[in-house]
Amino acid sequence: MNFMTTTMFAPRIWGFDPSTPEVRIARQSGWRMADILWEYLMEQANVAWTQDDSARAAWGFRRAAWAARLFFAKDDLRHATVMVNQGICAQARGQMTRAQRCFAKALVCWDAHSERALADIQIAPRARSSLFHLRMEARHRATYHANMQLRLSKISAEVRAAIAALADGNTAECRLFSRWRGEKPNVFDDTRKILGACLLIIDADGV
Repeated sequence: MNFMTTTMFAPRIWGFDPSTPEVRIARQSGWRMADILWEYLMEQANVAWTQDDSARAAWGFRRAAWAARLFFAKDDLRHATVMVNQGICAQARGQMTRAQRCFAKALVCWDAHSERALADIQIAPRARSSLFHLRMEARHRATYHANMQLRLSKISAEVRAAIAALADGNTAECRLFSRWRGEKPNVFDDTRKILGACLLIIDADGV
């Protein structure tokens, strides 16, 4: 399927405007329209959940799932993210069998693919407030990358524990989506995709 064709009608079909400055920056950074759309749909669905609009949230997560199935590789962690949220939505409706099925599938996906996703991550240079900091990052880029991968690995492990808790019928003892705005990188690279997969999940206390 041609994604550019589907996004011609994005405001009507997806509720998404592909002509914004942020979309242009993301595209110039190498992101596909599918990456941008998925993040948008997941953000909007999570916001709807925080506003107690569970129907709009569930619909948003379904659309994000469609986008992921159409345009992402099967080993993409963002499939697991959608499944977790769909499980939480099902749980809230009392559909416990469906919820547990979603959580179990998400856990399998995370266990199968998170290590490789972190190992293969491509990290773009960050905007720095001074030439000194820019030079320091360039000089110690390997160390910077290693530290970033370690930080993302810790977040991934936290998310894995949350998914496992849900799969076991327990509460996920962590907050995720509420951290997204603070953690979201200001550049469009693999760290933003990984953090999106980790943090665009309904907060535990919102279940």
